Amino acid sequence: MKPWKVSFVKSALLPEDYPKDRRPECAFVGRSNVGKSSLLNTLFNQKGLAKTSSTPGKTQTLNYFDVNGKAYLVDLPGYGFAKVPKALKEEWNRYMWAYLRERETLKLVVALVDARHKPSALDAEMLALLDEAAVPTLLVATKIDKLKQSERRDNLRRIRHTLDLHPEAELLPFSSVNREGLPALRAIIAEQIGL
Repeated sequence: MKPWKVSFVKSALLPEDYPKDRRPECAFVGRSNVGKSSLLNTLFNQKGLAKTSSTPGKTQTLNYFDVNGKAYLVDLPGYGFAKVPKALKEEWNRYMWAYLRERETLKLVVALVDARHKPSALDAEMLALLDEAAVPTLLVATKIDKLKQSERRDNLRRIRHTLDLHPEAELLPFSSVNREGLPALRAIIAEQIGL
């Protein structure tokens, strides 16, 4: 697979500020502190390109990253327990939902859940929204390296059950620490957005 040359393009919240060149996009969604920025930096093979923080709510806009001049990877604000004013959280949600429902260039959403925990009602709500919007979605279980081998199967089964996943739906275990799942994730994204 061709190496990815990734660079930050812009942060945007309003639709009129999104790129206009109609390149295919892959968006990343997940609860605050699910490991989204760490996954992106692992995917980009560049430390610090996507900003990581132990404080929930670090990402407050849609952050666009160019890949090989052909497509965009889009980091969306985390949902859930971000420590920001309620009005700001509602504004994020409004624009994020509109983006996921209406963005014609959106070809894939990578939805992240923490492999260590039972998915929340917000995770289920996000998957329902993506299903309703008919956006192809890949579910990724992050922080898989933090589970003992004996816990993995049970936790992945619990995620499938809680989110009522189709038996053939892919649930990709992923670790930013040991890079488990990275080749499969890159291959799926590349296929969906033409890299």
